[in-house]
Amino acid sequence: MLHTSPTSELSIAGQRVGHDFAPFVIAEVGVNHDGSVQRAYDLIDAAASAGAHAVKFQIFTAAELMSQASEFAGYQTATVAAATPTEMLRKFEFSVEGWQSVAAYTRARGLALIATPFSLSDVATLHLLGLDAVKIASPDVVNRPLLLAVAAMGKPMLISTGAATLAEVTNCHRWLSLAGAQHLFMHCVSSYPTSDADVNLCWIGELMRHFGGPVGYSDHSTDLLAGALAVAAGARVLEKHLTHDCRAAGPDHAASADPAMFAEYTAAVCRAALLVGKPGKHVLACEQDVRRVSRQSLITARAMLPGDVLTAADLRIQRPGTGIPAAELEATIGRSLKTHVAAGTPLTPDMLAA
Repeated sequence: MLHTSPTSELSIAGQRVGHDFAPFVIAEVGVNHDGSVQRAYDLIDAAASAGAHAVKFQIFTAAELMSQASEFAGYQTATVAAATPTEMLRKFEFSVEGWQSVAAYTRARGLALIATPFSLSDVATLHLLGLDAVKIASPDVVNRPLLLAVAAMGKPMLISTGAATLAEVTNCHRWLSLAGAQHLFMHCVSSYPTSDADVNLCWIGELMRHFGGPVGYSDHSTDLLAGALAVAAGARVLEKHLTHDCRAAGPDHAASADPAMFAEYTAAVCRAALLVGKPGKHVLACEQDVRRVSRQSLITARAMLPGDVLTAADLRIQRPGTGIPAAELEATIGRSLKTHVAAGTPLTPDMLAA
């Protein structure tokens, strides 16, 4: 285990994120706007209505990201009508003015703005938008030049860990720690959608044990309970794709939640956080009454006089728990009374002689 953590807690748009705080829910619009600024607005509205804290977009220039040797991922071939990956991505690009309009609309709806860059040239656009945090996609957990360029922005960084080994994530952590970057890792499975058998929410705990800091979950499953279960496993940032239509053509729609599903997802996450509660085992206010009446204490078996010495035969262990605790039976035997006590009386310390 490393003795340093990514960040014990961080703040995104004024909301504290960490083990002791409520989950932070990100609506990943990604490229589900289909290249339309108006559709981006609609999805921002849906995210706000569903109770999300932030929206996230993917910012790239297709010609910068894709080489002539680039290939489609297997899951893209059934849902994408494009000859090449570059052609596919080009229709999801926005101009700088388009991104500025989206950023302004996001803030007007009271949501934090997060974006994922894919090339070094995208970082300049991030600077213009004044993001609240930056998300690093799973493939770039090993992209040291991009990681360090983003770290230099001084924004909180969320790093997905899909298709990465623990050694690769550890290297990323070292680079960002040396750069002084606030960062947390997101458990993620790079499969779209992710089958139940591959979700592996137990890895959230592994990341927490290895790094010690808060952990998130970038959810590509189709099970709306996965986010709530991730919270129970310790995740404090939840990211889920949001779409206008899960059946729409495009690379990410099938692994996304529509507005109604996303609202259900967010509600389940919030309820899970309520059910999980906060660490630090103690007696709750709601337990006090039951604790008082159902615990057992030392009860007199007969009427006794001042000066009588208590024997085992003089005492019973019965409810309620308002008297001397049953655990103190041995220490109480042999003590003398300083007052008259009726049979069936819960003994209290003030009834005993010094």
